[in-house]
Amino acid sequence: MKGKKSGEKGKREKKRKTIEKKGTKTEKVCEIFEIEKGEKEKTIKSCGVEEQETGSKEQIKKENEILKNFFIWAGIIAFAIILIFVMLNSVKKFEYKGVEFNLERYGDLIFYRTRFPVTYEGKDATYNFYIRNDPRKLEKEVPFNGELVILKDLVINSTENLNCNGDGIIAIANLLNLYNVIGTEVIKDENATCDDIFGRYVWVNIKEGNNTEIGEFGLNGACYNIYVNNCEILPATERFLLETLIKINEKLKQR
Repeated sequence: MKGKKSGEKGKREKKRKTIEKKGTKTEKVCEIFEIEKGEKEKTIKSCGVEEQETGSKEQIKKENEILKNFFIWAGIIAFAIILIFVMLNSVKKFEYKGVEFNLERYGDLIFYRTRFPVTYEGKDATYNFYIRNDPRKLEKEVPFNGELVILKDLVINSTENLNCNGDGIIAIANLLNLYNVIGTEVIKDENATCDDIFGRYVWVNIKEGNNTEIGEFGLNGACYNIYVNNCEILPATERFLLETLIKINEKLKQR
């Protein structure tokens, strides 16, 4: 480097000496100035220390390993979260004999929802239907002896008091709602009997029994006794409705 100041001439030289320690690198820097003034020369030396952090190969390798493990564990945790989410959804959604159900919670209440297409007021719509009991358990807990038949009319006969703390009202309302939406007229007639000869309607008799179960009888196979034990009127009627939903699904697939 060359420069001029107050008639002086000089040159500058920088020398470095590096000393490496573990984790750091220290450089001793000296600058030498030669100044000419007239016919005389004067040398000035100025030294200082610059320290820089550096890492050993072992430390760098260790840091890379830590970073690698971090990304591996982050990937494992992300995969586990996705897997749990998928498993929870699979538990909430299942299929029973072709009918899809979704488990839904409303506070302390659990419902099993299914849906199917209907025609409402001349327009295509989707109907949501809910039951309180798990369809997979109903088959084992409430035997259905026979095969369900769906006709244009359904007669309900219940001569006994099966209110069961309000469950009886819910059970009848569920029967009315489902059959009305599929175009079957539901009639409550305590004087009606099984129509063996003409087969004009489905006849359902809800009565108390030693076991909660459903039995088919009659020549035309359209008469059913729904036996209710210990006020299990909801499981009993929902078992009947479950068979109805299976039949509805079979008809939809045939279209």
